[in-house]
Amino acid sequence: MIDLYYWPTPNGWKVSIALEEMALDYKTIAVEIGAGDQFKDEFLAISPNAKMPAIVDHSEIDPATERPATVFESGAILYYLATKTGQLIPATEDGRKQALEWLFWQTGNQGPMAGQLSHFTNYAPDNQHYSLERYLGEYNRNLAVLERRLANREYILDDYSIADIISFPWILIAKPLGASLDNFPGVAAWRQRIKERPAVRRGVDLLKDRQNRGQHNAQNNKLLLIRTPATS
Repeated sequence: MIDLYYWPTPNGWKVSIALEEMALDYKTIAVEIGAGDQFKDEFLAISPNAKMPAIVDHSEIDPATERPATVFESGAILYYLATKTGQLIPATEDGRKQALEWLFWQTGNQGPMAGQLSHFTNYAPDNQHYSLERYLGEYNRNLAVLERRLANREYILDDYSIADIISFPWILIAKPLGASLDNFPGVAAWRQRIKERPAVRRGVDLLKDRQNRGQHNAQNNKLLLIRTPATS
Protein backbone atom coordinates (compact mmCIF):
# COMPACT_ATOMS: atom_id res chain seq x y z
CA MET A 1 0.00 0.00 0.00
CA ILE A 2 1.17 3.50 -0.88
CA ASP A 3 0.13 6.62 0.98
CA LEU A 4 -0.29 9.48 -1.48
CA TYR A 5 0.05 12.93 0.04
CA TYR A 6 -1.90 14.96 -2.45
CA TRP A 7 -3.95 18.00 -3.37
CA PRO A 8 -5.86 18.37 -6.67
CA THR A 9 -3.40 20.51 -8.65
CA PRO A 10 -1.37 19.78 -11.79
CA ASN A 11 1.59 18.68 -9.67
CA GLY A 12 -0.61 16.36 -7.64
CA TRP A 13 -2.15 14.89 -10.79
CA LYS A 14 1.24 13.71 -11.98
CA VAL A 15 1.36 11.07 -9.26
CA SER A 16 -2.36 10.25 -9.01
CA ILE A 17 -2.36 9.55 -12.76
CA ALA A 18 0.73 7.33 -12.48
CA LEU A 19 -0.75 5.34 -9.60
CA GLU A 20 -3.96 4.81 -11.56
CA GLU A 21 -2.09 3.83 -14.72
CA MET A 22 0.03 1.33 -12.79
CA ALA A 23 -3.02 -0.03 -10.94
CA LEU A 24 -1.26 0.32 -7.60
CA ASP A 25 -3.12 0.25 -4.30
CA TYR A 26 -2.94 3.63 -2.63
CA LYS A 27 -4.57 5.71 0.06
CA THR A 28 -5.05 9.42 -0.50
CA ILE A 29 -4.03 11.77 2.31
CA ALA A 30 -5.16 15.31 1.58
CA VAL A 31 -2.54 18.05 1.98
CA GLU A 32 -4.63 21.22 1.95
CA ILE A 33 -2.04 23.67 0.72
CA GLY A 34 -4.27 26.70 1.16
CA ALA A 35 -4.51 25.87 4.86
CA GLY A 36 -0.77 25.28 5.28
CA ASP A 37 -0.85 21.49 5.76
CA GLN A 38 2.43 21.30 3.85
CA PHE A 39 4.23 23.00 6.73
CA LYS A 40 3.17 20.53 9.41
CA ASP A 41 6.04 18.64 11.02
CA GLU A 42 4.62 15.25 10.09
CA PHE A 43 4.54 16.21 6.42
CA LEU A 44 7.97 17.86 6.47
CA ALA A 45 9.36 14.54 7.70
CA ILE A 46 8.21 13.08 4.37
CA SER A 47 8.68 16.08 2.09
CA PRO A 48 11.35 18.46 3.48
CA ASN A 49 10.70 21.00 0.70
CA ALA A 50 7.14 21.47 2.01
CA LYS A 51 5.60 20.58 -1.33
CA MET A 52 3.19 17.89 -2.33
CA PRO A 53 2.96 15.33 -3.85
CA ALA A 54 4.89 12.87 -1.77
CA ILE A 55 4.46 9.16 -1.08
CA VAL A 56 5.11 6.62 1.62
CA ASP A 57 5.59 3.09 0.27
CA HIS A 58 4.69 0.60 2.99
CA SER A 59 5.94 -2.31 0.91
CA GLU A 60 9.54 -1.02 1.05
CA ILE A 61 11.64 -0.34 4.14
CA ASP A 62 14.27 2.38 4.22
CA PRO A 63 17.35 0.69 5.74
CA ALA A 64 18.55 3.99 7.21
CA THR A 65 15.38 4.59 9.22
CA GLU A 66 13.89 1.08 9.32
CA ARG A 67 10.60 2.74 8.41
CA PRO A 68 8.52 2.63 5.20
CA ALA A 69 10.26 4.29 2.27
CA THR A 70 9.36 7.91 1.51
CA VAL A 71 9.79 9.76 -1.78
CA PHE A 72 9.25 13.46 -2.45
CA GLU A 73 9.36 15.55 -5.66
CA SER A 74 7.14 14.46 -8.54
CA GLY A 75 9.91 13.46 -10.94
CA ALA A 76 11.59 11.29 -8.32
CA ILE A 77 8.26 9.70 -7.41
CA LEU A 78 7.43 8.81 -11.01
CA TYR A 79 10.87 7.37 -11.62
CA TYR A 80 10.69 5.40 -8.36
CA LEU A 81 7.27 3.93 -9.21
CA ALA A 82 8.23 3.14 -12.80
CA THR A 83 11.45 1.36 -11.87
CA LYS A 84 9.74 -0.42 -8.96
CA THR A 85 6.99 -1.82 -11.18
CA GLY A 86 8.74 -1.95 -14.56
CA GLN A 87 5.81 -0.01 -16.02
CA LEU A 88 5.72 3.10 -18.18
CA ILE A 89 9.48 3.30 -18.59
CA PRO A 90 11.73 1.98 -21.36
CA ALA A 91 13.66 -1.20 -20.69
CA THR A 92 16.84 -0.10 -22.46
CA GLU A 93 19.60 2.03 -20.95
CA ASP A 94 19.22 4.66 -23.67
CA GLY A 95 15.46 4.71 -23.23
CA ARG A 96 15.80 5.31 -19.50
CA LYS A 97 18.33 8.02 -20.17
CA GLN A 98 15.78 9.75 -22.40
CA ALA A 99 13.09 9.30 -19.77
CA LEU A 100 15.30 11.05 -17.23
CA GLU A 101 16.04 13.86 -19.67
CA TRP A 102 12.35 14.59 -20.11
CA LEU A 103 11.59 14.23 -16.41
CA PHE A 104 14.28 16.82 -15.68
CA TRP A 105 13.04 19.01 -18.52
CA GLN A 106 9.57 19.08 -17.02
CA THR A 107 10.61 19.65 -13.42
CA GLY A 108 13.28 22.22 -14.34
CA ASN A 109 11.53 24.09 -17.15
CA GLN A 110 7.93 23.43 -18.09
CA GLY A 111 6.63 22.91 -14.55
CA PRO A 112 8.20 25.95 -12.84
CA MET A 113 7.33 28.28 -15.71
CA ALA A 114 3.74 27.03 -15.86
CA GLY A 115 3.46 27.27 -12.08
CA GLN A 116 4.59 30.89 -12.12
CA LEU A 117 2.20 31.65 -14.97
CA SER A 118 -0.59 30.08 -12.95
CA HIS A 119 0.31 32.19 -9.91
CA PHE A 120 0.28 35.48 -11.78
CA THR A 121 -2.84 34.54 -13.75
CA ASN A 122 -4.93 33.16 -10.90
CA TYR A 123 -3.61 34.40 -7.56
CA ALA A 124 -1.53 37.58 -7.83
CA PRO A 125 -2.97 41.11 -7.58
CA ASP A 126 -4.07 42.71 -10.83
CA ASN A 127 -1.80 44.63 -13.19
CA GLN A 128 1.03 42.09 -13.22
CA HIS A 129 1.65 42.74 -16.91
CA TYR A 130 5.40 42.17 -16.98
CA SER A 131 5.16 38.93 -15.00
CA LEU A 132 2.34 37.60 -17.14
CA GLU A 133 4.21 38.41 -20.35
CA ARG A 134 7.40 36.86 -19.01
CA TYR A 135 5.87 33.56 -17.89
CA LEU A 136 3.43 33.21 -20.78
CA GLY A 137 6.42 33.60 -23.08
CA GLU A 138 8.29 30.88 -21.21
CA TYR A 139 5.22 28.64 -21.20
CA ASN A 140 4.94 29.03 -24.97
CA ARG A 141 8.67 28.40 -25.39
CA ASN A 142 8.22 25.09 -23.62
CA LEU A 143 5.22 24.29 -25.79
CA ALA A 144 7.51 24.77 -28.78
CA VAL A 145 10.07 22.39 -27.28
CA LEU A 146 7.37 19.76 -26.86
CA GLU A 147 5.96 20.42 -30.33
CA ARG A 148 9.35 19.72 -31.90
CA ARG A 149 9.73 16.55 -29.87
CA LEU A 150 6.29 15.29 -30.91
CA ALA A 151 6.92 15.79 -34.62
CA ASN A 152 6.14 12.44 -36.30
CA ARG A 153 5.57 10.68 -32.96
CA GLU A 154 2.58 10.09 -30.71
CA TYR A 155 4.38 10.24 -27.36
CA ILE A 156 7.48 11.85 -25.92
CA LEU A 157 9.33 8.53 -25.91
CA ASP A 158 8.63 5.62 -28.22
CA ASP A 159 5.63 4.57 -26.12
CA TYR A 160 3.37 6.23 -23.56
CA SER A 161 5.43 6.67 -20.40
CA ILE A 162 6.11 8.66 -17.25
CA ALA A 163 7.58 11.35 -19.52
CA ASP A 164 4.07 11.96 -20.87
CA ILE A 165 2.42 11.69 -17.47
CA ILE A 166 4.66 14.31 -15.87
CA SER A 167 4.28 16.76 -18.76
CA PHE A 168 0.55 16.39 -19.36
CA PRO A 169 -1.07 18.17 -16.37
CA TRP A 170 0.32 21.64 -17.09
CA ILE A 171 -0.73 21.26 -20.74
CA LEU A 172 -4.20 20.09 -19.75
CA ILE A 173 -4.92 23.49 -18.21
CA ALA A 174 -3.40 25.63 -20.98
CA LYS A 175 -6.62 27.55 -21.60
CA PRO A 176 -7.18 28.57 -17.94
CA LEU A 177 -3.58 29.81 -17.95
CA GLY A 178 -4.40 32.15 -20.83
CA ALA A 179 -2.40 30.12 -23.33
CA SER A 180 -3.44 28.64 -26.66
CA LEU A 181 -2.45 25.42 -28.40
CA ASP A 182 -3.52 26.72 -31.81
CA ASN A 183 0.09 27.06 -32.94
CA PHE A 184 1.05 23.68 -31.49
CA PRO A 185 -1.07 21.05 -33.28
CA GLY A 186 1.19 18.17 -32.26
CA VAL A 187 0.87 19.10 -28.60
CA ALA A 188 -2.89 19.52 -28.95
CA ALA A 189 -3.27 16.05 -30.48
CA TRP A 190 -0.98 14.53 -27.82
CA ARG A 191 -3.01 16.24 -25.08
CA GLN A 192 -6.24 14.79 -26.46
CA ARG A 193 -4.82 11.25 -26.70
CA ILE A 194 -3.74 11.33 -23.09
CA LYS A 195 -6.88 13.06 -21.83
CA GLU A 196 -9.01 10.21 -23.19
CA ARG A 197 -7.23 7.54 -21.13
CA PRO A 198 -9.52 6.25 -18.33
CA ALA A 199 -6.69 6.15 -15.77
CA VAL A 200 -5.83 9.76 -16.58
CA ARG A 201 -9.43 10.84 -16.04
CA ARG A 202 -9.50 9.04 -12.68
CA GLY A 203 -6.24 10.66 -11.62
CA VAL A 204 -7.38 14.16 -12.55
CA ASP A 205 -10.75 13.67 -10.86
CA LEU A 206 -9.22 12.67 -7.50
CA LEU A 207 -10.56 15.11 -4.86
CA LYS A 208 -11.89 17.26 -7.69
CA ASP A 209 -14.56 18.73 -5.44
CA ARG A 210 -11.86 20.28 -3.24
CA GLN A 211 -10.06 22.27 -5.93
CA ASN A 212 -9.41 25.95 -5.34
CA ARG A 213 -11.95 27.75 -7.49
CA GLY A 214 -11.06 31.34 -6.74
CA GLN A 215 -11.41 31.13 -2.98
CA HIS A 216 -7.72 31.79 -2.32
CA ASN A 217 -5.44 34.47 -3.70
CA ALA A 218 -2.28 36.23 -2.58
CA GLN A 219 -4.34 39.01 -0.99
CA ASN A 220 -6.55 36.88 1.23
CA ASN A 221 -4.10 34.03 1.86
CA LYS A 222 -0.51 35.04 2.57
CA LEU A 223 0.66 31.41 2.22
CA LEU A 224 0.31 31.90 -1.54
CA LEU A 225 2.70 34.84 -1.41
CA ILE A 226 5.21 34.14 1.34
CA ARG A 227 5.33 30.32 0.95
CA THR A 228 6.48 29.89 4.55
CA PRO A 229 4.55 28.82 7.65
CA ALA A 230 2.24 31.43 9.08
CA THR A 231 3.56 33.16 12.19
CA SER A 232 1.75 34.97 14.93
